[in-house]
Amino acid sequence: MSLQEYILNDVEILSLSEKIGEVHRLFNQLTYTHLPVSENGIYIGCISENDVRCFDNDKTLGDYRYALEGFFARESNYWLDSLEAFAQNNSNILPVLNDENLYIGYVELNEMISLFKETPFLHEPGNILVVEKAFKDYTLGEVSQIVESNNAHLLGTFVSKIENDMAQITLKISPSGLTEIIQSFRRYGYIIISEHQEDTFNKNLKDRSKYLDKYLNI
Repeated sequence: MSLQEYILNDVEILSLSEKIGEVHRLFNQLTYTHLPVSENGIYIGCISENDVRCFDNDKTLGDYRYALEGFFARESNYWLDSLEAFAQNNSNILPVLNDENLYIGYVELNEMISLFKETPFLHEPGNILVVEKAFKDYTLGEVSQIVESNNAHLLGTFVSKIENDMAQITLKISPSGLTEIIQSFRRYGYIIISEHQEDTFNKNLKDRSKYLDKYLNI
């Protein structure tokens, strides 16, 4: 699904000749973190509200051209691509350009998040499983094979954390056979990060540890 049907155009692009005082006034009226800026009709970047608060009201955007941030999306981009741009630029507005770099509007962060809420990953019933393995050792093909070999369906997955060369992978799995899936992941060398009532492995380890401690203290 492309961005085209979600593009809004009620925010006009600013020019470099715009006074900072006027830009400041616009930010007071709007709820956006950034506003788009053009030069000779061509988009050249966004100015952030945080920066504008520090600028001299009598100067123009052209005096602070160095502060412009050049992020944008193409109208043909897939909507999920926009979430990455929003996150990387800490913005709630994303300018959309055509192939000639002309500004045609923008998309809002809240609208893109609402689309994500409607995906099977969040909308369909299922189990969330978080597993961990060395980043260089896991593959998404292996993850899918483990799930599907236990007669379950993978509704979605993403790498939710990378730290010390270890990757945590979050899975949304159709609600069936979670115990067998967990056991299969362990056989393939994955660490189970999330806790599940169906998983007796950690409970058994704790019970054995308590028994061993009791035995050693006799």
